[in-house]
Amino acid sequence: MEKVFGLSHLFMTVFLHCFANFMVAPAITDVTMAALCPGEDECSLAIYLTGAHQVVTGLGSLMTMPLVGNLSDIYGRKVMLTLPITLSIFPLLILAYGRTRYYFYAYYVLKTLFSMATEGSVHFLALAYVADNVSESRRAAVFGIMSGFASSSFVLGNLSTRFLSTSAVFQVAAAMSIVALVYMRVFLQESVASNVASCKSSETECLLEKSPSKKWNLFKTLPSLNESISLLKTSPTFSKAAAVAFFITVADVGLFSSLTYFLKAQFHFNKDQFADLMIIAGIAGVVSQLIIMPALTPLMGEERMLSVGLFFACAHIVLYSVAWAPWVPYAAATLSLLASFALPCLRSIASKQTGPNEQGKVQGCITGIGSFANIVSPLAFSPLTALFLSDNAPFHFPGFSIMCSGLVAMIAFVHSTTIRPPPTPSKSDICSSSTTDPLV
Repeated sequence: MEKVFGLSHLFMTVFLHCFANFMVAPAITDVTMAALCPGEDECSLAIYLTGAHQVVTGLGSLMTMPLVGNLSDIYGRKVMLTLPITLSIFPLLILAYGRTRYYFYAYYVLKTLFSMATEGSVHFLALAYVADNVSESRRAAVFGIMSGFASSSFVLGNLSTRFLSTSAVFQVAAAMSIVALVYMRVFLQESVASNVASCKSSETECLLEKSPSKKWNLFKTLPSLNESISLLKTSPTFSKAAAVAFFITVADVGLFSSLTYFLKAQFHFNKDQFADLMIIAGIAGVVSQLIIMPALTPLMGEERMLSVGLFFACAHIVLYSVAWAPWVPYAAATLSLLASFALPCLRSIASKQTGPNEQGKVQGCITGIGSFANIVSPLAFSPLTALFLSDNAPFHFPGFSIMCSGLVAMIAFVHSTTIRPPPTPSKSDICSSSTTDPLV
């Protein structure tokens, strides 16, 4: 019960941090457009700056996320969670103070620099914390529950934005980021995977112990590129999960870097409509991850649930791309009810390939692969979005870049069908583990 109580503090930390960051999502497009292209509904500069932010962030995260994961295995999850939650406060404070062109540029530079070191780290460190404290048989369901808390914060954050002024949005977001930091430091208990159990007594062998030994490392405690490659080589299932993570992240980044500008140009959406759209998607995600996923995963398995989620992720992206009326994006958002299965299942599949000493490394590796996708996707989709929303488009299809994102999601779906569930181990192969009590 003590460990369950500890996870409740983790869920609250994730909720508060995500609430603060999701609040600004519906408003940031309007702020960007007003600062860079006042009075216009189409702005190529805003699209390219958004893409540049994603590329630079991806480059930084590609290098830092495996490092952060490895350090969390050594020094603990709480220690490493402190950095990204702290740094997320400062960009919000800038826009809470002012949103003119120069304030926006200051926000943009600071946000980009901090994101290079922290983007995605709160999420994967929280997943590693859960893996430290939950047995493999319950892990997918609990990953889904944690994602459900994040989706709940998504709903409430966007609902708050719907009724607040733009200036108040950033002020409240900055305050909530500070609350998240204080709450985490006061209430969350430390969790260090290396103290939980040795690899030899865990349910799963350590991947790096099975990998070929390396002759050298730049620093003994820091992960090298060879170490990340070893993680991919030693488990076919993990390498397939990594490939799926790459393609679905390319698709998601392509969608979210294009969608708001597409909807603003086509249907003159503003922060209120963006908030409504995100609320619908968020409610669908909450229902999916807190109710449907825990019920279906034990029956269908993570592998089938992953494929189902990716199929509907592809469907809802394609529906966005062909939106012919303002109500169509709202209908597409409801498909998040089933699309939300994908990421928790993917993380659970990756988690089960490793022992307790490597949860940070593996989750960091998956996040690093997603960061590489963050580099590739904007380079491909930002020019497409700017081109097809301009007057110089080769043919009339404003949602063409979003359609291309849907095709990439289909590649992820096809690849996911090659992931097979592991064979059921015999009783003689199951080692007793000193890992945690089940959560529920």
